[in-house]
Amino acid sequence: MKKIASISFLGILTIGLIVFGIHRFLGSPSVSAAPKDHPPEDNRLLTGAEQTEKYFPLLQGKRVAVAGNHSSLIGETHLVDSLVAAGIEIVKVFSPEHGFRGKAADGELVESGTDPETGLKVVSLYGASRRPTGEQLQDLDVILFDIQDVGTRFYTYISTMSYIMEEAAKQQVPMIVLDRPNPNGHYVDGPILQPEFSSFVGLHPIPVVHGMTIGEYARMVNGEGWLGENLEVDLKVIPIKNYTRQTYYELPVPPSPNLPNMRAVYLYPSLCFFERTQVSVGRGTPDPFQIFGHSSFKESKFSYTFTPQSVSASPNPPLKGEKCFGRDLREIPMEELRAKDRINLEYLLEAYRHFPDQDNFFLDSFERLMGNAEVRRQIIAGWSEEQIHAEWQEDLVQFRKMRRPYLLYPDLE
Repeated sequence: MKKIASISFLGILTIGLIVFGIHRFLGSPSVSAAPKDHPPEDNRLLTGAEQTEKYFPLLQGKRVAVAGNHSSLIGETHLVDSLVAAGIEIVKVFSPEHGFRGKAADGELVESGTDPETGLKVVSLYGASRRPTGEQLQDLDVILFDIQDVGTRFYTYISTMSYIMEEAAKQQVPMIVLDRPNPNGHYVDGPILQPEFSSFVGLHPIPVVHGMTIGEYARMVNGEGWLGENLEVDLKVIPIKNYTRQTYYELPVPPSPNLPNMRAVYLYPSLCFFERTQVSVGRGTPDPFQIFGHSSFKESKFSYTFTPQSVSASPNPPLKGEKCFGRDLREIPMEELRAKDRINLEYLLEAYRHFPDQDNFFLDSFERLMGNAEVRRQIIAGWSEEQIHAEWQEDLVQFRKMRRPYLLYPDLE
């Protein structure tokens, strides 16, 4: 990539606004392009990244690291390309699980290196280390974070953000988060993570579905002291324009290889628990997180069949090569999935009831996904979905009170 010559602040801002205008003309799968005579006070949703006039000036003359991946888009153009076009110096990129280009398979460790498309140095935070080192932050003036989240505790992008925030606070490097909609932001549900089950798939005491944007979550991590050692990062969030928690937002690109569409994104909070059981959620098929099943289920009870195979998104999926009998959730109307305001535990309960070897249904670390040890015991004891849901409602009331100071958009009623 050729270096852009140094230009004036006004020139940078002008280029940024031109780039922004081109992106809005091109549009994206989630937002319609506006007519030329559309008034400026329109109702179009604009992500933080799309509002370049709010953060390009903050980066002028600064040494910048971008924490991003393939979802870091302004319209159809990558954030990095827009920054370089505006003459902003990008020193390096920090990439999360699945890598900077979002192509690495589930659980695949990604090495640091050079991005072949841009020539930028890429520091992988899902490889030898899951957090940047102090040395890697010493040559930076600011970190710009822009990654699409899906609103669940165990989706690892928020853990990566938390680790970056912690190291940035230690090195006194400011951080800017470009906010993006949470496609599962219209409800809050699930047990609160208990401290003994903290891990990379759940660092902090929040429910499975937290109902916050990634910018709001960053504010909460900062404000609640979750960075440890009395640390607090110099944090600025660029809010989404014209966003509410009920706003429908179709993700422009799949956020990770095994969440290929909005159906998978909506089902993910309910189906991810299967990842620490014997049951397949369709990894190694064209429909991950839209089906579930097992080779030992009886065909008379589970009529849908699928056979996981090695694919780029899952080279070695659970039950590879085995014919599975299960449920096809692609038949559920999208409106019904969108209208759900809680996790559907019935999938998990049904699978457990029909699994022939119930003593071995759960795998190690199931509790890390669920966040507590009680739910496994409740399922084994034969509790109903309603009984299990009722157990965590009081905790959710307290969580929603705790998160209130950090919200940037109207809360759920």
